[in-house]
This record gives sequence, structure tokens and C-alpha cells, in this order.
Amino acid sequence: MSSGAVSAMPQPYDERLTVPRSWWALAVGVGVSVALIVFPLGPLPMLAGLVGGAALAMMLVSSYGSARIRVVAGSLVAGKARIPVTALGEAVVLDAAEAAAWRSHKADPRAFMLLRSYVPTALKVEVTDPADPTPYVYLSTRSPQRLAEALAAVGGARTQ
Repeated sequence: MSSGAVSAMPQPYDERLTVPRSWWALAVGVGVSVALIVFPLGPLPMLAGLVGGAALAMMLVSSYGSARIRVVAGSLVAGKARIPVTALGEAVVLDAAEAAAWRSHKADPRAFMLLRSYVPTALKVEVTDPADPTPYVYLSTRSPQRLAEALAAVGGARTQ
């Protein structure tokens, strides 16, 4: 046995859903707008409005875009949800058109959905735990095929 060295298994999947770059430009635009509102008060309040408005908008953009999806330690971790892969069934890779349909008219209100409108593709994974009323998990992801393969690799969802 090695002296205190712990070998960490590599995570088969780890994705952070971040907002598009254009959203950061909008946050700067909010700061400019606040600066223009306080312009009559002088240059110092205008500078404070620019910095404060932009900083607040950037914090909001960052917090919204910080969703993370991981497959780690036998669990699917999506946002604040942690689901054992043994409770997952079939995984279906959704292209942009199918993902939009499952976000709207095909959606089940009981489903767990981690969705981001700026991510066009998704993965829908059936929940097979009879004690859980959630029929499926819908995850916006830029790499739905890789996520499905990672789930299958740790003994969870089967890919359709």
C-alpha cells in the first residue's frame, strides 16, 4: 500500500452550462444604462452606477449560468439534484427539435428539468425507481451522447 496516496478515479462526465458571450455584453449594457440614469448627478455617481450596475448584472448572469452536470461516485449530479445511476433507465439523446418539444408540449410536469434555453440539445433519462414519482430527468447538455455513454459506463442508463 502506498504511503497515504489516494488514487482518484477520473470523472466520466463533468459539464458546466455557461451562458453565451452575448449575455455578458448585455450585463455591461445594464451598467452603461445605470450610468446614464445617474449621469445628471456627476461623474463619480456615474462611475459608481457603471461599475455597480455591471457588477450586479454579471453576478446574476453568472449565477444563472453556473449549472453543472456530473456523473460521479455512481450518481448523476445535475444542479442540486443527485440521483443514483441505479435508479435510471433508458437515456434518449434529443436533437434541437426534439429537445424543444420535450421542453414544451411533450413535457411532464412531474419531471425534473435542468434546462437552459441557450443550449439546444438535451438528454432525457427515464427514472425507474418505483418510489420516485419523477418519470424522467431532462438535462440541457451540449454533449448528450457523451453524457449517455458516461451513464452507461457506470452501470446506469441504457442509451436508445
